[in-house]
Amino acid sequence: METLIKLLTKKKLTISFAESCTGGLLASSITSISGASKIFNLGFVTYSNQSKIKVLKINKNILRKYGAVSHECCSAMVMNLSKISKAKINVSITGIAGPKGGTKQKPVGLVFIGIKKGNKIQVNKCIFKSKKRSSIQKATVKKALNLILKVAR
Repeated sequence: METLIKLLTKKKLTISFAESCTGGLLASSITSISGASKIFNLGFVTYSNQSKIKVLKINKNILRKYGAVSHECCSAMVMNLSKISKAKINVSITGIAGPKGGTKQKPVGLVFIGIKKGNKIQVNKCIFKSKKRSSIQKATVKKALNLILKVAR
């Protein structure tokens, strides 16, 4: 974590998050480290569809057609976050942390992590095998931090 903060500070990169299934765990993992104020811009926990629509201005049709846990929603979340935050790196997370709420098409542990740096957007689909909510949330944060490190280098 300190490595990430040092790297972002050195490169003068700021970061913002829009989290759903991780409930602020990603933001907390960054802000728990001294020096985070130099790089951390803002974090939203847009847990409900209503908050995704109101705060992140996600088009209702995206949610209706694809659902909140989708490549399309994750992509829209990170795009709209970047407009709001003006941070250099923006990250969005949406998924099913369980233990309930999964379906055959969207099982518990399905998570999308979106990262936007400059004009480049990548949306990563992950399927975490654990059925434990906290394990899925922690694995998602770990994966997101690794992806951020790669993008920042």
